[in-house]
Amino acid sequence: MGGMMGQAVMGEPVRTPLQRHIFSLKRRLYWCGFTFLVACVITFPYANDMIGWLKKPYPDDLIFYAPTEAIFAAIKVALLGGTALAMPVILYHLWKFLEPALLPGEQRWIIPFLAIASGFFALGVIFANFVIVPLALQFMLQFGIDRALVPQLGVGFYVDFNVKFLLTFGFAFELPLAITLLSRLRMITPDLLARYRKHAIMVNLIIAAILTPTSDLFNLLLMAVPLMVLYEIGILSARVFGRPPAKGEEEGPHAGEPEAPVGTAGRRLV
Repeated sequence: MGGMMGQAVMGEPVRTPLQRHIFSLKRRLYWCGFTFLVACVITFPYANDMIGWLKKPYPDDLIFYAPTEAIFAAIKVALLGGTALAMPVILYHLWKFLEPALLPGEQRWIIPFLAIASGFFALGVIFANFVIVPLALQFMLQFGIDRALVPQLGVGFYVDFNVKFLLTFGFAFELPLAITLLSRLRMITPDLLARYRKHAIMVNLIIAAILTPTSDLFNLLLMAVPLMVLYEIGILSARVFGRPPAKGEEEGPHAGEPEAPVGTAGRRLV
């Protein structure tokens, strides 16, 4: 109340806590967007090097069919590089946004959080480029080779195929950390996640079907199975590192009171 009166005296607009929260979210989104654009501009000159790194699973030369295909491929690679370069800043603003909901001791974990989250994103990108993408390419190319067809991949398709897999796995590898953080905030519990495991599997399959660059079942499973494994790792991590329930929380707010009849609306009758 005193803070609002002080704002009114100083001529500043009076904001409710919800309005201040929304304003903080907007400001952090602006910073994340600006950082991402700057990072994309920085990484664009290195598009050829990044395409060469993406090309490691495919030994043959890439070609392009349209005059604009090569430049659009470079832009897509720059978007991937910009996302990776801006990730620490994005994660920093995410942490600062969630920080008021954390305990004072937990608010000091920002440096480990940034290091672990950035490392998981990089690990997901590397895992996709050297494990998932080669398996997907091997399956699709071998299918055509067995039918006496000669593979010639365009740079636009190849980059689009890789970038979708790499970004998906980069963010997917954040799932265990996200589940653990939400568990620390007591927004979810490991038992709740385990109870809705079947629903999570269905959601993972739907997400994989949407994000998979191709429509075949093999590539869908290549994306869905790791997502399910990461979900299970997240449940295990939440059990180990999640915040334990408060004393008496499991018994409910009326644990020490004598039993009373319950009305039809579910409220206790005094």
